[in-house]
Amino acid sequence: MMRPETKHAVPRAGDVCRLSAVELAGAIRRKKLSVREVVTAFLDRIETVNPLVNAIVSVRERGDILREADAADARQASETGKLFGLPIAIKDLASTTGLRTSFGSPIFADFVPQEDDFFVERIRNAGAIIIGKTNVPEFGLGSNTYNNVFGPTLNAFDPALTAGGSSGGAAVALALDMVPVADGSDFGGSLRNPAGWNNVYGFRPSQGLVPAGPDLEVFHAQMGIEGPMGRNVADMALLLDVQAGYHPQAPLSYEKPGSFLEGLAPPSTGGRVAWLGDLDGHLPVEPGILDLCEAALGRFADQSFAVEPLLPDFDFEALWQAFVTLRQASSGCALKVHYDDPSRRGMLKPEAIWEIENAMRLTAPQIRAASVVRTSWHRMLLSIFDRFDLIALPTAQVFPFEVGMHWPSEVAGRPMDSYHRWMQVSAFATLGGCPAVNVPVGFDDKGRPMGMQLIGRPRGDLAVLRAATAYEATLPWQAGA
Repeated sequence: MMRPETKHAVPRAGDVCRLSAVELAGAIRRKKLSVREVVTAFLDRIETVNPLVNAIVSVRERGDILREADAADARQASETGKLFGLPIAIKDLASTTGLRTSFGSPIFADFVPQEDDFFVERIRNAGAIIIGKTNVPEFGLGSNTYNNVFGPTLNAFDPALTAGGSSGGAAVALALDMVPVADGSDFGGSLRNPAGWNNVYGFRPSQGLVPAGPDLEVFHAQMGIEGPMGRNVADMALLLDVQAGYHPQAPLSYEKPGSFLEGLAPPSTGGRVAWLGDLDGHLPVEPGILDLCEAALGRFADQSFAVEPLLPDFDFEALWQAFVTLRQASSGCALKVHYDDPSRRGMLKPEAIWEIENAMRLTAPQIRAASVVRTSWHRMLLSIFDRFDLIALPTAQVFPFEVGMHWPSEVAGRPMDSYHRWMQVSAFATLGGCPAVNVPVGFDDKGRPMGMQLIGRPRGDLAVLRAATAYEATLPWQAGA
């Protein structure tokens, strides 16, 4: 299987931009490359490619970025940060001190934060140079990256198709070599889905591994997770080493168990994989997706991963409804402050209003009942992981669709009753608090990319990354575009 060429009229990236983040960090550390050389190469690439896809937004002035690069070169001898000298664009749902953060919303079109999110501060302290932001859907709602502030982000392979979301800008920037590594966030697949639709990797860590915040509420909103994206697994592990670990203002966070990058060696020795597929027809899935995933699992078997079909004995409709309820109780309630302001309500997109208005109808017993279902699913997952090392599922139930379509109204002939029902496959890892990685599985006959989720037991992040590294060795093509 060969990777199709991107349909965008872009030249192949130069040697510097094709180096992995791990290689770039090493080259800077050994003074084989200067920070200015690396940053200049990526800024040149952005100037050439980004106007075609709109992945990176709020780009800082080149002169300011290069002065920061020169200052980094001047102090290099004293620097030990893991990301020292690497240019990065932060997802536009995360606050960045002194740099516009819009959340994809007209309400915040001119908002410039005065503090960083915790993980952004860690990225700065690790020596990275923040050059801008990556585009998102409004407030991260939906898996199609478009908004009324910056417009849509186009798929890395086909300008007619969506990039996915909400980390759509990050995935496209990676795939087209505009950044060496990227951050993302994931509630209902936002790290996994765009990675799958742009032939890169996206990792949703275990609940609590990467601290979220600062925020007004730090105990209840626990299903949205920050994590890394990369063109390979090692680059994600490099960024995760910086993002992860306990923060005292994030009480549900915890200390990381060690270096994820160092933990990738020696390679995984194999294991047992439970293939859930479409849950025996419960999930509507576009034709061709399961075939690509099953072919990928066949290659995975060459790395000593034995695959067995599994249909857990669970009420999956009840599980989805629990996800919907808990998302409304979290995201819907958080957005209500804008709904309550008459000057802001008209600037909210319909999906945000849907979340808010349904949240306002929820009762405490409904929220508790949803949490009880979630707890039952967690117990089910633990019983599965007593027998299997990984769970495998498609990353998405449809291939990337036309960018002008807000969301699919039906999948495989079955109507969708909400803007995110077609992303149901992503809810299983979220509700379990499990680590989940998207790995590329290939392209259909139209050149559309697809991915597959590998899900591990809660706090088994390193095992999932090691398995993904073993899988990566089976790919007959390189990630990216």
